[in-house]
Amino acid sequence: MTIASWQVAVARPALLLCLLLASACNDSNSRAPGPQAQRFRLNSLAKTDIGQVLEVHVHEARGYLRELMIKLYRRNPRELAKSPVPDAEQNIRRLFDEPHQWQFPELDGTTGVAALRLGLAADYDGDRVFAFVAGLLSMVMSTYEYKEEFYLLDSVDPQNLYNSARNIEIASWKLRHDRGPDGEPVLYSVSLPGEVENLSYERLFGKLIALQDTMAVIIAGKGNRTITKMVQRMATAAFLPIF
Repeated sequence: MTIASWQVAVARPALLLCLLLASACNDSNSRAPGPQAQRFRLNSLAKTDIGQVLEVHVHEARGYLRELMIKLYRRNPRELAKSPVPDAEQNIRRLFDEPHQWQFPELDGTTGVAALRLGLAADYDGDRVFAFVAGLLSMVMSTYEYKEEFYLLDSVDPQNLYNSARNIEIASWKLRHDRGPDGEPVLYSVSLPGEVENLSYERLFGKLIALQDTMAVIIAGKGNRTITKMVQRMATAAFLPIF
């Protein structure tokens, strides 16, 4: 083999490899980005698989509730006029992003089911959207011990997760059916007669309920625990306790 032919023989595989790499780079750049893997952190060593599943469920639940709050403010802009912070984005940030220890003056120190009831009460003169979503969020977070990260010794009660799912069902029903003294909904959400059908609220509530129910089953199965199930009629249903 001559020197020239040897150089060609060596160059061809190298050129082919370069073309393949370039093609792979172009393909990866043209694809839509998928879910990003979590970056490794030292404290990940102190987490279990169940803990990581809990974190995903908390993150998703908070996302759905944030979306619900945005939708309710768009449907009920009148509520902002009754808020100490008459700006929807700022209200969303102070509930979901800023430290607060659940102390909001317009809620009179109430959280969870009590805040939910306040937001739906016929005589409440405050921001119903804020009260309603703050009640849902604090109730859901209480079932996760108000945590967003979970380590080896952390645990949650599957009964509380189950009870919160039933409470979300009740809250969804009451949001659709509760009326004020004028006969109008205390909060507008789903479509009224004559309006284009809007099922987006029901889908959001359905996702929240499924998250809590799924996590309840996972935790109960992991700890070999039994969940006491309740069957109630929505029209007369009472909110279940979260311990």
